[in-house]
Amino acid sequence: MTKILFAASECVPFIKTGGLADVIGSLPQALMKDNLADVRVILPLYDEIPLEWQNKMEKKTSFKVEVGWRTHEAILYTLENDGILYYFIKNDFYFSRRGVYGYYDDGERFVFFSQAIIEGLPLLDFDADVLHAHDWQTGLAVAFANIYLPASRLKTVFTIHNIKYQGLLSHDSFDNLFNLSREHFNGLEWNGMLNCMKAAIFHADKITTVSPTYAEEIRQPYYSEGLDSILHEREGDLSGVINGINLEDYHPMKDPYIHVNYKSSRVKKKENKEALQAELGLPVNGDIPMYIAISRLVEQKGFHLLERVLDEFLQEDIQVVILGTGDYEFEHSFSHIAIRNSTKMHMLLQFNEGQARKLYASADFFLMPSKFEPCGLSQLIALQYKTVPIVRETGGLKDTVQAFNAETGEGNGFSFANYNAHELLSILRYSLDVFHDSSLWKKLMKNVNKSSFSWSESAKAYTNIYKSLTTLEDRE
Repeated sequence: MTKILFAASECVPFIKTGGLADVIGSLPQALMKDNLADVRVILPLYDEIPLEWQNKMEKKTSFKVEVGWRTHEAILYTLENDGILYYFIKNDFYFSRRGVYGYYDDGERFVFFSQAIIEGLPLLDFDADVLHAHDWQTGLAVAFANIYLPASRLKTVFTIHNIKYQGLLSHDSFDNLFNLSREHFNGLEWNGMLNCMKAAIFHADKITTVSPTYAEEIRQPYYSEGLDSILHEREGDLSGVINGINLEDYHPMKDPYIHVNYKSSRVKKKENKEALQAELGLPVNGDIPMYIAISRLVEQKGFHLLERVLDEFLQEDIQVVILGTGDYEFEHSFSHIAIRNSTKMHMLLQFNEGQARKLYASADFFLMPSKFEPCGLSQLIALQYKTVPIVRETGGLKDTVQAFNAETGEGNGFSFANYNAHELLSILRYSLDVFHDSSLWKKLMKNVNKSSFSWSESAKAYTNIYKSLTTLEDRE
């Protein structure tokens, strides 16, 4: 069985800032569950990890890690949870802080972590066949593996979860933070900066991203954030594998947060809606169509489009609830739209997992008109809770949501192609027409009920990538 070491900067249930943590928390479980691979995971040991987890960790050893002229201690801890062995790298200077990201020295922090991953390999009691690194924070581990261990049998896979965030460092960081000869400078440099993501793309044996459409998009200048040329060079090694979700965790029949558990019952879904309406102070009526958005309030998620048409759409007999925080522009704008439409809209400037589950369980429609979206998990969760997604046709949204066709009865959601506010408004009105047509709505809900995005097929796709590398090693 192929041995895989996952390297990442976050992972549920220990630490989460976004969808990366969900993937690292669930993909190894799927690989192990189906006996597709032997997987272990290595993470930073942040102060932010709850003490209930830290108190269960076992200290194994410590070792020295050189970051330029500095020498730091890396303390290795282990913890087994749900059949997966996790390794944690502790260093108080870099990880004893509030929050996970957003510090001036984030680049240096993850240079240290990537270096510690490679330095710590002989101490893990796990002879990995493949190092699978995720996003820029562990991209340098791929580069270091290639540079320091050129004769090793260790193969590398790098997954791009969001190409917008690349981990940029100044040129002089090469001498300040890296103990490498100048011959390796070009493998790290890109457009006048050292670039952790570019370094991983340059050095990895295989490159993946989180949906087939996104794998195509990031080879285009519009989506690539400047990396299209190197991705064209590596396109033979680039593939897209759609993310899944943990169906046991996101299950309306078992969810402890929601008012009434259900499988596919619209009656019980209405009961959840009415309980939420009462909680939020909205008119209680289970027959009013409810539209929700659960998201970071940032441009990427398409909120400029929604901002432009929401007042107009709220003239209809609908309700809208938005849950999230983000850019002041959107927090301010949507809060004022909610005040102007107080009987139809509620704004929740927070993120709360329990509240999010209540919204998924209550709503009829889920809004996700993203400008770009590598994969997206929220639309998959919405479908799991029998809530119809409304998306723009980009990245993983295009791969997972099929536009409903009233003529054929096919499709599990609504979508529009161009990043245009009036196209969004048009599709919102179409969704409302379908909602009020009982025959069409029944057909749509039948398709929604059939939608399922477990990790099973995606785990097999990753296994094939791992096997292609280890088979190549055997041939060599």
